[in-house]
Amino acid sequence: MYLAMKSVIGVKSALKLELSDDSLRRIQSGGPDFDIDTGALLAPILIPRVPGTPGSQKARDHFLDFFATQLPAWTVEWHNSTWTTPATGDRLVPFSNLIFRRDPPWAPAGDVGRLTLAAHYDTLYRPEGFIGAIDSAVPCAIMMQIARGVDEALTRKWEALEAGGEAGGGLEEEKGVQIIFLDGEEAWVTWTDTDSLYGSRALAQTWETTPHDGVSAFSTPLESISLFVLLDLLGAAKPNIPSYFEKTHWAYQHLAMAEERLRKLGILETKRYAEPFLPDSRRRPHQFSRGFVLDDHVPFMERGVDILHIIPTPFPPVWHTMDDDGAHLDVPTIRDWARIVSVFVAEWMELDGLLPPLPCTRVEAH
Repeated sequence: MYLAMKSVIGVKSALKLELSDDSLRRIQSGGPDFDIDTGALLAPILIPRVPGTPGSQKARDHFLDFFATQLPAWTVEWHNSTWTTPATGDRLVPFSNLIFRRDPPWAPAGDVGRLTLAAHYDTLYRPEGFIGAIDSAVPCAIMMQIARGVDEALTRKWEALEAGGEAGGGLEEEKGVQIIFLDGEEAWVTWTDTDSLYGSRALAQTWETTPHDGVSAFSTPLESISLFVLLDLLGAAKPNIPSYFEKTHWAYQHLAMAEERLRKLGILETKRYAEPFLPDSRRRPHQFSRGFVLDDHVPFMERGVDILHIIPTPFPPVWHTMDDDGAHLDVPTIRDWARIVSVFVAEWMELDGLLPPLPCTRVEAH
């Protein structure tokens, strides 16, 4: 990911349903599952994950096993491509994106607008042994926790609608959630338009040109993306996340409001931090610059998809160094990110009053 100068202009939109304080207190954090040595979500992917290597396969197996065993209602879609790279010459390198999706059970695929969370799971080719904890093992683990945290509430909501005869009867679009683990974000030699974003470029092109079956509300999977939320470089202490795009500043404001409310209720663990993670809520239209970070959202943004980019500026000091490992993570910050983004997803999916009580486990701050 790199800074670039582009122009993005858009239209304001809004979420509809704010979670009650009681629902906020039911948001899950992931607890010990973000432990760097034993955490069920994070520890297995704190390994090198270069595309086409056993480490990459281990990461995919981790995602697949998690959804198959803990979240069987989510469907899985593979998207595979092969590319040559400047580092590998004529040898084709495989890139595999994984998409996990939860739609209303009665809705045809082409009629569902999906809130889309995405992060890349690959790591740098060099330096050898690079772990990429913030870049982006932690964002991947956060997405897994978010899916787990809203799954039961989604089931409750949709079962209640079906039982009441309300399924599919509304005037608004059906709403679902999809989570994308992207491969090949990193450059192999030097970041260029062709040596970067291998998986996201291929996926965006495929989804743009693949029509949905029959008469659908959305003509392609690309059009089905209501908002593309990209998580990157998360897991270091004291993050500063700007609002990058005026078009989706409304979404940034909702995310920042989630953080503010969680802090006021004393739910977040990072109480000692004086500055919020998301400080730009009051940014005015004339204050937006043309600068943004080149990352996996670009192929989708170029095709008209709305983007919310959750990436700190400046980048954490460990970025692209061998210090980007588990030892340099701030676990309370990770758990707070899981809480904040989970609130955003729960509000988007209108899950107030449907979240289960928290399990009675004690979490020790690190």
